[in-house]
Amino acid sequence: MRRWFADHWVMTVGLMVLLYLFLPIAVVAGLSFNRPSNRLSYDFNAFTTDNWTNLCGPADLCDAVGRSAWIGLLATVFATILGTLMAFALARHKFRGRSLTNLLIFLPMATPELVMGTSLLALFTAGGLQLGFVTILIAHIMFCVSFVVVTVKARLAGMDARLEEAAMDLYATPFQTFRRITLPLVLPGIVAAALLAFSLSFDDFIITNFNSGNTVTFPMYVWGANQRGIPPQVNVIGTAMFAIALLLVLATNVRRRRGARVA
Repeated sequence: MRRWFADHWVMTVGLMVLLYLFLPIAVVAGLSFNRPSNRLSYDFNAFTTDNWTNLCGPADLCDAVGRSAWIGLLATVFATILGTLMAFALARHKFRGRSLTNLLIFLPMATPELVMGTSLLALFTAGGLQLGFVTILIAHIMFCVSFVVVTVKARLAGMDARLEEAAMDLYATPFQTFRRITLPLVLPGIVAAALLAFSLSFDDFIITNFNSGNTVTFPMYVWGANQRGIPPQVNVIGTAMFAIALLLVLATNVRRRRGARVA
């Protein structure tokens, strides 16, 4: 046993860390099939599937989820486009102020969300904007862009530039080189950045709480419901989001392995 542990202690510690990380998710998944004894109880009382079949039972829950999904989708699209263009500019071109721009990209990631939320609130108030859907969207785009730039830029840094040079040596135009060589190689990084941006937008509470006005997103709904008892359907949504993200990751890995076998 001692020899086996000496040979496999790294794997054992890794499995223990993964178990520690996924244990709360397992509890949430279990609670999604639970009928609590009362509104403020989180004990496993009785198994039921009513929470999944009656997802929109609580008032305004589905509206809050749909609003968060819509904001997350729009923020992802704009942040991915802007962040990808910025990543290409920073990785492929040299210009005055490039180092300062790289520094400024990391500031939203390093700034505490409390400071960012209050700063954006002061900015929107001074600009005369009414707090609501638009201000939430602007705030989410702002902090998602930095994560997109960092992710796509890392993908560009690991890409072999000789592949593009070989394509142009074979008389490919710059547009053909980008469409057939550069974009397929960078696309996994862009997709990863988009998924990260959507997760950050859908999950954000602190910045949204400062700039939401009367608009209620899913995290704010959960926070408000906590005072009177969180409905079990919230666990269903959390489990479904995790399952969707897991399926996307598995599908990406399967597609990549099939492409490697074909190559």
